[in-house]
Amino acid sequence: MHAPLELTLLILAASVIAVTGARMLQLPPMLAYLAVGIVLGPLLVWISGGAEVVSGPAAALGEIGVVFLMFSIGLEFNLGKLHALRHHVFRLGGLQVGLTLLAAFSLPWLLPLPAQRWLLGSELDWRAMLVLGGALAMSSTALVVKMLDERRELESEHGRRVFGVLLFQDLAVVPLLVLIPALSRDSDGWALPMAWAGLKAVLLLALLLRFGQPAMRGWFHLVARRKSHELFTLNVLLVVLLAAWVTHSAGLSLELGAFVAGMLIAETEYRWQVEEDIKPFRDVLLGLFFITLGMRLDPAVVLAQWPLVIVLTLVPMAGKFALVAALARLLGAPPAVALRTGLWLAQAGEFGFVVLTAAVGSALVAAPQLQPVLAAMLLSMVLSPLLLARSDALLLRLSGQEWMQRSLALSRIAAKSIARERHVIVCGYGRSGQAVAHVLEAEKIPFVALDLDPDRVREASAAGETVVYGDCVRREALLAAGVHRASALVVSFADTDTTVRLLAQVQALAPMLPVLVRTADGRDIVRLREAGATEVVPEIVEGSLMLASHALALAGVPLSRVLRRVRTVRDDHYGLLRGFFHGADDDAGEDAIEGDEIRLRTVSIDPAAGSIGCTLALLGVGDDDRPRDAVRVAALVRRQVRVLDPPPDLVLQVGDTLVLAGSLESLADAEQRLARGV
Repeated sequence: MHAPLELTLLILAASVIAVTGARMLQLPPMLAYLAVGIVLGPLLVWISGGAEVVSGPAAALGEIGVVFLMFSIGLEFNLGKLHALRHHVFRLGGLQVGLTLLAAFSLPWLLPLPAQRWLLGSELDWRAMLVLGGALAMSSTALVVKMLDERRELESEHGRRVFGVLLFQDLAVVPLLVLIPALSRDSDGWALPMAWAGLKAVLLLALLLRFGQPAMRGWFHLVARRKSHELFTLNVLLVVLLAAWVTHSAGLSLELGAFVAGMLIAETEYRWQVEEDIKPFRDVLLGLFFITLGMRLDPAVVLAQWPLVIVLTLVPMAGKFALVAALARLLGAPPAVALRTGLWLAQAGEFGFVVLTAAVGSALVAAPQLQPVLAAMLLSMVLSPLLLARSDALLLRLSGQEWMQRSLALSRIAAKSIARERHVIVCGYGRSGQAVAHVLEAEKIPFVALDLDPDRVREASAAGETVVYGDCVRREALLAAGVHRASALVVSFADTDTTVRLLAQVQALAPMLPVLVRTADGRDIVRLREAGATEVVPEIVEGSLMLASHALALAGVPLSRVLRRVRTVRDDHYGLLRGFFHGADDDAGEDAIEGDEIRLRTVSIDPAAGSIGCTLALLGVGDDDRPRDAVRVAALVRRQVRVLDPPPDLVLQVGDTLVLAGSLESLADAEQRLARGV
């Protein structure tokens, strides 16, 4: 009986089913992974004959998933950004951890003995409470950062504060792990080990940040010259795990080394390729990490001591929420931002389990006493994604300031768009969005750009560009940007899932608005068009067209034939580029050479037309089975509403305007049929 294979198949099958259900219900995938672990934990123990499944290779692989997550975050944070976050890291993060430890340390003197015995089954010891306080001070880096990344809120005001606190918590694990063995000996011998660990941490981080970047760039240059994708991927895995091992050997956390390695690579030109190579490993192993966390929950403990578990779940969550929100407000955050920061950090964290495991090993706390605490910590991690998914509604109820902040942001967007008609809304103001905006500006076409990076918005606004801070996926932001008055909407970022959500909002608000979408993967074209995109521009196709056209020109192919070939390929991908309206200046040059060039012509259906009441298919236009040289109906305008590629069964009415595409001869024939009917 191949138990490991059977266990693996069971975990994979349950994960696929759970994640599929979570996606259908629009819930975070990590919630599905936690549920899989909670449900399968007792079953897997029974299948494995009572063996501890969590402590095996699965747990080690899950921890590596968190390492890869921190490496990916490091890729997003260069040294400049880390320096900008220093106040959030050391002030907000330091106060949050320090005050949590102080509160836990004070409990033995504040709580009566009956309450102490009810909480942990015995009288509270200040050493044990200090360790428990350190565990409860931690929040889930893996869960929170992944959700912030999925919701594109890492660069928001609350996202920066949340990440700064999480980074300090990761650093605080190091002295806690040094302190725990010293406390177990009931002596004063902990000061020297802690000072030595701190010195090692400072020296190692200084060396990595000072000399690591040139070494990293040189090594990646050497590997990249071999022109082997397999070698490049292996090198990325080596660098991540090696950096994690170096910091772990120095007494620091694995995740901190991976984060520093990511920051160093972020300064090189290999950042984007590294990020793509690491994604499959990160997501799969991170899912396994959440499954192993769910397996730690003992349902029997929850059922037997459910009042205690509920108290240990809700009281620490409420306390951390209140503490973080108060500290953030005290340090200058607006009320709404402070509340969001507290809500994101209210749950327990994976490093809390590491601290508690060390406490059990040092005999500071008995393992049976910790089961209700472990259950409560896991339940807080299960509840947190549900709360965060509804954070907007919760905060709108809690804070009038949230209304004011939301209104202020929408007012800024509306102020930019209020005087504009037939403008273009540009969603995302990265490199692609700025390129589009600058072309529109050169042609004197008004536009409004929305972006979620406050630094980019601030710099671009100072330069006089029409860009405002706003989430284009939100209905209110689109309304404030004038989606009903716009002539087009351009999605410049290549995040397919976010784009699909945006298209759903546009379809609900302005279904006739043309939407142009960028995608990095040509396989998403059909999905995006079905979601409502008017046109999808795949980067791979455009890049290959440029390469092919230059190759044909260098091979001696005449320029007119090169342009014709490129246009033919584009015709298969872009419906809006099929044909052109003929003008007086088109009689010379390349277009005159191509006599069979597809042209566009508008034909209005007047009251005397014989085609009134006829379908397009009956008239021989708009048929999907038409020959290549037949006329195609590119669009129909009815009562100022434009419909692209109307269906063949559409019945013509008086006042309709058809946009026909075809050769000169086929267009003339189609005009006669539309005039006389059938």
